[in-house]
Amino acid sequence: MKHKAFSLIELLIVIMIIGVVYTLVVGNFNSIAEEKTKLTLKNLKEYLLSIEHEESVKILCLDDCSECDILVDTQKYKSIEDFVDEDIKVYRYDALYGYTKIEQEVYFNVEDVEEDVCFSYEVAKSGVGSQVLVEFKEKFYDYTSYFSKVQVYSSMAEAQEAREDLMREVKQ
Repeated sequence: MKHKAFSLIELLIVIMIIGVVYTLVVGNFNSIAEEKTKLTLKNLKEYLLSIEHEESVKILCLDDCSECDILVDTQKYKSIEDFVDEDIKVYRYDALYGYTKIEQEVYFNVEDVEEDVCFSYEVAKSGVGSQVLVEFKEKFYDYTSYFSKVQVYSSMAEAQEAREDLMREVKQ
């Protein structure tokens, strides 16, 4: 009685097919995971908090905001393109005046050349971020809360009202 078995060539072909299928499947899972973690103003605070750091992590967009850098403990970690544009506005809350527009700081690069900051947001070691309201594309992103996620409002009046409600609640 003769035993039939697979030849070495047939086994190699099957292993190659399995390898190609595995590569295609893993590649699709990686692209799905990247799409889920796409950086937006709504998830910016959580994204920065997820990066390991000792002192602070900051997003810094210079000039026309076409490219932003993620700085971890003042060292460049990653560059991001097309995150925001030059139409972004940043406000700070004042109890007497409400939200007032703040001018961004000046930044000196490694060659000690002055550059204009279009947008920046920083999270410290303690997990506390810059206390600002960001206006971009007709939405207002509220970064003023220490413990909750970023709130999104459709108008500055709505953000102002939410802030005043919070102030009243704290005073009680």
